[in-house]
Amino acid sequence: MTTRRDFLKGGAAGAAGIFFCGCGLLHGARAQQPSPQKLPVTVNGKRVKTIDVHAHCNFHEAGALLGEQGPRIQTGTNVGAQDTFIDLKQRLAAMDSQAVDMEILSINTFWYDRERDLAAQIVKLQNEKLAEFCAVHSDRFAAFASLTLQAPDLAVEELEIAVRKQGLKGASIGSSLNGVDFSDPKFHPVWAKAEELGAPLFIHPRGIAELGKRLSGNGWLDNAIGYPLDTTIALSHLIFEGTLDRFPGLKVIAAHGGGYLPSYAERSDHACMVGPKGCNADIKLKKRPSEYLKQIYFDTVVFTPEALRHLAAQVGTSQIMLGSDSPFPWELNPVGHIFASTSLSDDEKADILGRTAAKLFNIA
Repeated sequence: MTTRRDFLKGGAAGAAGIFFCGCGLLHGARAQQPSPQKLPVTVNGKRVKTIDVHAHCNFHEAGALLGEQGPRIQTGTNVGAQDTFIDLKQRLAAMDSQAVDMEILSINTFWYDRERDLAAQIVKLQNEKLAEFCAVHSDRFAAFASLTLQAPDLAVEELEIAVRKQGLKGASIGSSLNGVDFSDPKFHPVWAKAEELGAPLFIHPRGIAELGKRLSGNGWLDNAIGYPLDTTIALSHLIFEGTLDRFPGLKVIAAHGGGYLPSYAERSDHACMVGPKGCNADIKLKKRPSEYLKQIYFDTVVFTPEALRHLAAQVGTSQIMLGSDSPFPWELNPVGHIFASTSLSDDEKADILGRTAAKLFNIA
């Protein structure tokens, strides 16, 4: 199995690094990268604490609860997967190389298809481990809690404990749960508790099993296309089913720049005019669908300054926060990309790099 460490040793992070794509193409990946930054990061002479809101981790003890296949169920086999089991020295070195002061850790939701008691054990263990790890290394790490969302009553309790007693910063959730979207009323108590606590919810896609056949073949389409689509669907349901109206104080963070929705949001504004039979007349939204994007937060895993410029134009720079998808090598120079964005002012860069996250998560 290729690890992220092997990938970096192979040159992607080196001076003359190249990356071989399974499509048979050779890319001068390093040549396309903006200049790397170093800690401490300054913007216009002022120190900025850089906070990465999209960084993954795992714990071996949680996988052990799933038996022999546990680690693979947790991580898959992608480049960087094994590095989700944090080797502190290695992770800190990677963060330093990326000029990241702090990561907000999250665990991808591998337990949603497990029965209630087992899922609760996994979540309890993970939240305890996250709280313990972040307490010891509070200068570099904070974390999102895990939740047993297949049992919303438990999820409400877990979120309360995580935020009030364990010091976790909110919760990381999937994009749906076993085919049921999070706009379903059975999840309302969880969103109500998150709103009450002021706890942000980080939505990370899980893929779309129903499209498995269409997304097979070359190009890892299940992730490259399926993940952004999954997020787009999740956000659209929260908007069109009135969930964001019902919980106006809910703080939602969308991974990977919100998928495709910010790139074509205005189409949603016309959908119910063109196809009224596809819309529920009893659900009367308080504003245009595209306007809800201005109350959702987005990470910067969009790869280019132009994509970041468009995202900012669509949702506002106040809604964007630094993300890397670490330790998966999607974005090896997250801070550098912000500095390379000529469309952003110094204040906007500082906000995206860390000031917005510091305020949202109450980080000194």
